[in-house]
Amino acid sequence: MTQTHETWFGSDARYRAFTAVKYITYLLLCFNVYLFLDEELKALEHTFTGGFELSQLIQVFASTIDTAAWVVLLLLFELETSVLDDSRLRGGLKWVLFAIRSVCYAAIVWAFTGYCAEWLTLHTVTPLPGTDLCTQLGQGWSLLIDIDEYEVLTAANCGVGTDIYQITGFDIVVDGPALQAAQWLAWTDVINAGAWILVVILLEVEVYLQLKGALTAAVMSVTKYFKYVLYATLFAAAAYWGYAGDFLDFWDASLWLFAFIFIELNVFEWQFETQQQQEAADAAMA
Repeated sequence: MTQTHETWFGSDARYRAFTAVKYITYLLLCFNVYLFLDEELKALEHTFTGGFELSQLIQVFASTIDTAAWVVLLLLFELETSVLDDSRLRGGLKWVLFAIRSVCYAAIVWAFTGYCAEWLTLHTVTPLPGTDLCTQLGQGWSLLIDIDEYEVLTAANCGVGTDIYQITGFDIVVDGPALQAAQWLAWTDVINAGAWILVVILLEVEVYLQLKGALTAAVMSVTKYFKYVLYATLFAAAAYWGYAGDFLDFWDASLWLFAFIFIELNVFEWQFETQQQQEAADAAMA
């Protein structure tokens, strides 16, 4: 990519404003890694209280690992589509970026399995019909309030009715409505994570074709229809998190959609500049 932006943004002032908003968004996404870590550490106090195996690490910290890997991957896309000139994406640097990207993809797919494991856990429950939770105080039970949100069972929160379930394998109980809400949110996590994986596959294809000089307008017109479906799915997931009152997931999803608008604009700008350079070269040779 070149460093001249007047043709795409209209002026350097607009480009500087665009860049400032873009990097503020990236910084907020970095802070979200901490927010998810804090949330999952608090949840850990009620879930794997006796410790967890390495194979369970991804279920415990799925959101933290997923978000951290996506942040690194986002910065790599920023380097390739906006910061670095095409001529530098060769040799050793190319392989370093490839290695980092491969680790990120492995982490993202691993995190996807963590979301699936959490979904399965929330669907593996034991009914406790007629149970009065207020008779179970002081026995080490925790109450599931929302997905990844728990409270110690106390006299203040035990009166949730008799439609009670135990999360199988855990000292965690939940009433029917809260369980259904958590299960829907777990579904949303799985669908959202899968959609993002497909989005990044399309972006990787576009970056690869651009570096090969084969990212034509015809190719982009085809990929955009797939992206319409995927981004519509992601917007729906974000809207559902907002509707369900899951602020952190809603906030994070909104930021990611905003961030990838910048990446998409980077790709359009990159393709536009390459096309302009090719037309100038063809005109010079004519």
